[in-house]
Amino acid sequence: MAGETPGQKPSILLQLDSDPQPSVFDAVVAVDSGVAHLLRHGGVTPSAVRDLVHGALFTRGLDDLKRTAIFVGGSDVVAAEAIFGAVKDAFFGPFRVSVLFDANGSNTTAAAAVLAALEGCEGSVADVPCAILGGTGPVGQRVARLLSGFGARVAVGSRDASKADACARRIREITGGEVVGFAAQDPDQPAEPLRNARVVIAAGAAGIRLLSAGARDQLADLKVAIDLNAVPPLGIGGIEATDKGVERGTLKVWGALGVGRTKMKIHKKVLRELFLTNDRVFDAEQVLELGRAGI
Repeated sequence: MAGETPGQKPSILLQLDSDPQPSVFDAVVAVDSGVAHLLRHGGVTPSAVRDLVHGALFTRGLDDLKRTAIFVGGSDVVAAEAIFGAVKDAFFGPFRVSVLFDANGSNTTAAAAVLAALEGCEGSVADVPCAILGGTGPVGQRVARLLSGFGARVAVGSRDASKADACARRIREITGGEVVGFAAQDPDQPAEPLRNARVVIAAGAAGIRLLSAGARDQLADLKVAIDLNAVPPLGIGGIEATDKGVERGTLKVWGALGVGRTKMKIHKKVLRELFLTNDRVFDAEQVLELGRAGI
């Protein structure tokens, strides 16, 4: 692994996945990032976490714990969040290792999307109206949270208005920012928060159109459009999956693969950072901070 010195213990990544079969994608990224040994566990439940974590902690001296790290993943983000909490609860005193939470790529994808939004807004989204379509899903929630943390005025959209309102309330409690929910049910008829938005990010499920090209063209204030769906039909009409900061008139656009290239760079960088110390915890905010520092 990059940065290893002679006599240093080899790097070990403990992959804890809520799915029966741990993610091959995450395993390949770990190997390509230079991890020497990958220990993969699938079907992990919170009750099993303490013994797995302690097995990683007690086999190396304190000075060597930085050469062990934990990755928490899985397609079920809620289940993975419970595992993530159990991992942190298993640490005590100096007995801890660095850990990355990135279930279903939610944190690294959200960080890459927010970096695109920042680029499109010339480095600042403070007081910028931003609308997140599919905003109650794992990636959408994190995008909204991160944008709110930067002072954006965030509107979280969902087909279910009550879910959008509940999500917005949770994010307000975390960030203290201006976050509202709204119903987004018709891709051809943009809801009011979309009509005021300068940034629109589509973070919905694969293969679902959330904003048509015609509706997008009705948004007079829109300057940045980011679509995180790579499966046709794409989330925002008129955006190509490969777009990365492409200018179309006064609009700057990113597609899922354009964002995905940045996501992969962030993912690999965080994995390398895990082995520099034994006390880093990477959730959405920490992943974005690392991405902003340069990738």
